[in-house]
Amino acid sequence: MMSSEGLVKKLSNDIGGDAAGKIERVEHELQPWEKRCHALADVLDFHKIINTEEKRRGVEALGSEMIGKLSYYERWIVAFANILFQKGILTPSDLAAKMAQVEARAKSQLQGQPNG
Repeated sequence: MMSSEGLVKKLSNDIGGDAAGKIERVEHELQPWEKRCHALADVLDFHKIINTEEKRRGVEALGSEMIGKLSYYERWIVAFANILFQKGILTPSDLAAKMAQVEARAKSQLQGQPNG
């Protein structure tokens, strides 16, 4: 646990300078959902809904445990959702309903049925 003095000097998810093992860099082609996530960030910024600074703060607000469990673009998506919830632009039920639609469409496509 970090002391209160430590919290003032360094956020809990700021691991720069801490002892750590070797970082393995793995170059990979972005998955389609990762490209869409990046495009979403651009759209949200262009329309002045979420700017780069808000996105950064949103990711930092996830805390070190969540940051450690999520991939780079998963962090973005969770941060975007949280910010949109806070701003009243999106509700958790809106998001859940849309996710269910997307899941049903994907299952339908896998089974060779027409899209809905």
